[in-house]
Amino acid sequence: MPVPILLVTGFLGAGKTTVVNHLLAHAEGRRIAAVVNDFGAINIDAELIAGASDGVVSLSNGCICCSLEGDLLRTLATLLRREPRPEFIVIETSGIADPADIVRNLMDPLIWQEAPLETVLCVVDATTDAEKLNDALLRSQLRAADVVALSKMDLVDAAARAKLCDVIRAQRPAAVVVDALHGEVPAALLFPADVDRVPAPREVGPRRPAVDRFETLSWTSERPVSLPRLQQAIGRLAPKLARAKGLFETVEQPGRLTVFQLAGGRATLAPGGTLAAGVPRTRIVFIAELGVLSRAEIDGIMKACVEAG
Repeated sequence: MPVPILLVTGFLGAGKTTVVNHLLAHAEGRRIAAVVNDFGAINIDAELIAGASDGVVSLSNGCICCSLEGDLLRTLATLLRREPRPEFIVIETSGIADPADIVRNLMDPLIWQEAPLETVLCVVDATTDAEKLNDALLRSQLRAADVVALSKMDLVDAAARAKLCDVIRAQRPAAVVVDALHGEVPAALLFPADVDRVPAPREVGPRRPAVDRFETLSWTSERPVSLPRLQQAIGRLAPKLARAKGLFETVEQPGRLTVFQLAGGRATLAPGGTLAAGVPRTRIVFIAELGVLSRAEIDGIMKACVEAG
């Protein structure tokens, strides 16, 4: 029996991980395998989703998570050999990935026979200026979508939403546009009602030349950070960042991890569980346009966050 694939795309910080989190937490009996394709040296996305740092993680509701290491097709083949076999596969792309390239890979006849691409979901931050959707990468992400989910709807008014929807529909008239507050997207739009039905293969456009646009700089520390100092440091770095995310222990709460996310200029903190043995106490990934931020600048600013021991 074929295993349908849901491809989740969207720009850095749009809310893809929140959507995948919601799908896994509300699987409603479906055996879902989630593949996380993180952009950066530290695979923090997998930790946010699964509560584990590597490998395949089984969840209590029958779902599993795995980090994408290397070839996508090889990862899918490994998942399809698992027992019990997943019923659905969700692939979360990197925020700077052109989904057309991934769709092209998924058209591989051997993969298509066992795991056909069912739905492409593009997550769009509702606070995005409509003009920014003219960015070539965002246009490509939108034009691949069957469903467009607007995240962070609580941060915009009806007029801003309407303007954004007009631009989205102009670029992708065939897509269904839905609100996705807290990552909730109706499962009926994402998963087929008839699991035996195999969708038709997709046409993909010509391959666009790859352009290195972003770089990732990571910072780790073996000592806990001062939360007030960290907030000051992030405030200094934020104007230059496209995205940042991390896990860290604070001086104020020893032995506990805090999850940090920065997207769209907004920073959030959330509880992150207990500190595991053998891993740095602080791990933060910074994503910026090429040449905007140097490692020396990050090191200089972030070192002030570590309490003198």
